[in-house]
Amino acid sequence: MAPITDFSQRSHPDTIVLFDVDGTLTAARLGVTQEVLDTLAELRKKVVIGFVGGSDLQKQVEQLGPNVLNNFDYCFAENGLTAYRLGEKLSSQSFIGWIGDEEYNKLVKFILHYIADLDIPKKRGTFIEFRNGMINVSPIGRNCSQEERIEFEKYDLQHGIRAKFVEDLKAAFPHLALTYSIGGQISFDVFPTGWDKTFCLRHVQKDGFKKIHFFGDKTTKGGNDYEIYSHPDVTGHSVTSPKDTMTILKKLFF
Repeated sequence: MAPITDFSQRSHPDTIVLFDVDGTLTAARLGVTQEVLDTLAELRKKVVIGFVGGSDLQKQVEQLGPNVLNNFDYCFAENGLTAYRLGEKLSSQSFIGWIGDEEYNKLVKFILHYIADLDIPKKRGTFIEFRNGMINVSPIGRNCSQEERIEFEKYDLQHGIRAKFVEDLKAAFPHLALTYSIGGQISFDVFPTGWDKTFCLRHVQKDGFKKIHFFGDKTTKGGNDYEIYSHPDVTGHSVTSPKDTMTILKKLFF
């Protein structure tokens, strides 16, 4: 990738391009290709680049490579609740600090009982993943194989398992200002309202960018890219795959 340079040395220093990870820069939960890395390296000579994903930083490293903090100007894990600018860590937020243990325990108890009663073809393990700024809920369990991920995604599209789960959680916890965001193939995120991917914008806006582009695949309402994709300060690009992302990038910037 291109070496870190001051933003002023880019061809368009007032422009930042942000990317979702799964389905946008990589296939779901798989590693980034060299073609994508090479394209991003060339793009970085022209504009400022960053990623914003819902997963924790370790998963971003697994997908985008061990040099991710050097290869992107901005790195936003957990929607920007964990954030880096030019390799330097910025301030972070805590989900458990926001919700408190009493309400959190009630939420977890409901989720685990709900999944126990779910009649789906397969269940594996790690149904709740606790993260710094959110929890991730997976009806099948995050320990499922890649093949089982694909199977569940197809089953979910037919039966609306995650969508109904979200609606039932909203009905059970109307007093909590929580947002439920379906993303990827097997899970959905739960976080305080306002802590969606638009949270990262408070970091980039400090640099005074005049143009903010965002590329994502879950851009319809209820998807975890929707809020930032439709934000009035952002030019959103809806994509279907990493290949689609590269095609649009080349039309816009090369």
